[in-house]
Amino acid sequence: MFLLILCLFVAGPALAHGSNWFDEQAAASSSGSPSIRIDLSEQKAYFYKGGQLVGESLISSGKKGFRTSPGNFRVLAKRPNHRSSIYGSFVDRSTGRVVKADVDTRKHRRPPGTYYRGAKMNHYIRFNGGIGLHASGHVPRYPASHGCVRMPPHMARVFFRYSRVGMPVKVTY
Repeated sequence: MFLLILCLFVAGPALAHGSNWFDEQAAASSSGSPSIRIDLSEQKAYFYKGGQLVGESLISSGKKGFRTSPGNFRVLAKRPNHRSSIYGSFVDRSTGRVVKADVDTRKHRRPPGTYYRGAKMNHYIRFNGGIGLHASGHVPRYPASHGCVRMPPHMARVFFRYSRVGMPVKVTY
């Protein structure tokens, strides 16, 4: 038992918590500014507070043709219950049933008797134009999005809670 505890202490939080973890106590008590680093080759996002790693999450970034751009950005806005203005579904006005899913409003025309409902992007942290981190129920650990950075809902929630408008977001390969 002692050896296991020693291994967890030496190996650090990643081994102790797995690939999705966040130390809220460290995030709340650490001095310094928060920042996020997104590693596209690893398909992971890292949350730092004052240079100290306090959280790590698996992600799914932009797929071919919709690649998430690398670069240095800043958080432009945060929206807890955001919906996409481009990707979503056409929904029948009378029944509420989805008539056409996976709609791109720039390419698809809305059928008569329907309305557009944007895809949910809860805990949205926008950092590059319309690109941001957000919660998703589908995070396959490979590039699969339309450019945004998908995160498991519980991780998106905690990254959202501790992020600030204006904080740095670095996206690398």
